[in-house]
Amino acid sequence: MINFKINGIPVQVEEGTMILEAAKKVNVKIPTLCYNPDLPAWASCGICIVRMAGSPRMIRACTTPVDGSMEGKEIITHDAEIIATRRTVLELILSNHPNDCLQCPRNGSCELQTLAAEFGIRESPYKKVMNGLSIDDSNPAIVLNPEKCIRCGRCVKVCQEVQNVWALEFLGRGIKGKIASAADAPLGESPCIKCGQCAAHCPVGAIYERDDTSKVWQALHNPDMHSVVQIAPAVRVALGEEFGLPPGTVYTKKIYAALRRLGFKTVFDTNFSADLTIMEEGTELVKRLTEKDSAIPLITSCCPAWVDYMEKYYNDMIPNFSTAKSPQQMMGAMIKAYWADKAGINPDKVYSVSVMPCTAKKWESHRNDDMKSSGHGYDVDIVITTRELARMIKQAGIDILKLDDEEADSPLGPYTGAGTIFGVTGGVMEAAVRSAYFLVTKKELPDVNFKPARGLEGVKEAEVDFGNGTKIRIAIAHQMGNIEAVLNSIRAARDAGKETPYHFVEVMACRGGCIGGGGQPYGCTDEVRKQRTTGIYNDDEKSKYRCSHQNPFINQVYQEFLGEPNGHKAHELLHTKYEERPLYIK
Repeated sequence: MINFKINGIPVQVEEGTMILEAAKKVNVKIPTLCYNPDLPAWASCGICIVRMAGSPRMIRACTTPVDGSMEGKEIITHDAEIIATRRTVLELILSNHPNDCLQCPRNGSCELQTLAAEFGIRESPYKKVMNGLSIDDSNPAIVLNPEKCIRCGRCVKVCQEVQNVWALEFLGRGIKGKIASAADAPLGESPCIKCGQCAAHCPVGAIYERDDTSKVWQALHNPDMHSVVQIAPAVRVALGEEFGLPPGTVYTKKIYAALRRLGFKTVFDTNFSADLTIMEEGTELVKRLTEKDSAIPLITSCCPAWVDYMEKYYNDMIPNFSTAKSPQQMMGAMIKAYWADKAGINPDKVYSVSVMPCTAKKWESHRNDDMKSSGHGYDVDIVITTRELARMIKQAGIDILKLDDEEADSPLGPYTGAGTIFGVTGGVMEAAVRSAYFLVTKKELPDVNFKPARGLEGVKEAEVDFGNGTKIRIAIAHQMGNIEAVLNSIRAARDAGKETPYHFVEVMACRGGCIGGGGQPYGCTDEVRKQRTTGIYNDDEKSKYRCSHQNPFINQVYQEFLGEPNGHKAHELLHTKYEERPLYIK
């Protein structure tokens, strides 16, 4: 432990702690721009400069560790020269940045804008130099505006070092440098998997989700259309942040009310179709475990960014992929193929909207013709993110915090706790274990809280004993960079003719799962992820039913329409296929 002072305040931290983190312990805020707690610091921007008392040399707080030489000494984080230097850095950045804040998608949530306001920058002493770079909107989920890039490197680091996708890189040097997709190809033709983590980590408006709210407004204002909406599990624990609530606040019933205020005529919940997914995927798992020559392990398919990654990087494992569609797509199919007829509504007049924490869901909704299984256009017409929904609620002048609670519509609304936990890493696995145990043993799991599936460890492994001689080995990976080791071990065992190390594998592309998705409110850190996760599990704990097979409305849907899990009609509507995709589209 090292004892020293920061601005005269005594502090004790473990040797190796970065000065930036040490300052937080004594409530001293050192400004940053390139730094993000999810990413390895690399001191690109120079905003976080500090100095040792009595020394003229400035050091960068995000990458300078506390060591024995600082024992008993003092760090100065704010003095006239430091503040003037930071101001100059900001002015230089602004000299190469557009002045169109009012039209920028990050207006009001831009880290550069916030710093400029804090430093009172009203005019720039430097000549404005712009490169005339054009917007790249070739990607179905993500828009790239390199003219706004401040070269902080956060998007590159998250894409390369965290997600292991390598779709983004820096091209050029100095003031002519820019952010671009790999090889300067259009982003829509690159290895991008649409996860949106680049957009979630960008401090400015250089990368952002494609805004589809205008299409939703158009449908809501069309009297000939019946607008139906579904909300994903993770939306309910994050939307409140856009209205000043703490992360993890479960606001489900007020979200239902707000959606009806927006003009949606029917409100369903994706948690219901998460229960449906478990019935299909759990049945598929049991079949694969009991039928000879079935592809094992079974790998989950709920995350579209992971689906895209698998089709590009690990297409030799397509036989292992669950054919079950994601909850979003199952709900879309059920709305137009089942509910519309039941409600006496022409399915061609149904406009199906989903609210997701994920930018890749925009791509998934039109991924292939399997997403038209209802026979009435795409099953999900449009996808908006949590951020987009928040903007719509604000545009409509709805004070969501003061709305009375409302319920989702039946029969595609009521859900179990198992449906809720789909929103977190390990949740799909835990929900599947709860029902797979029942499908195998015909008994209810004594304790449905499957703790080995929980937590933010990059890869989690466990063995589940069903008590009748059936044991399955599972792996759970989140954050794309963590999945490579798991898949390589499966591939190595397969190629060597050995027994697979796992029977069931869950993958989610984003850290923490959907609660940390690329379309969630900005500013997600591990602390925020933990709070959102707590909210998800609290919702699970309060549920009347906590296993998907216990949902009476799921049973009703099978009895009235689908027949049986994995049956003929279920396969027509609720299952899909995969194909090898090139890294670069030619």
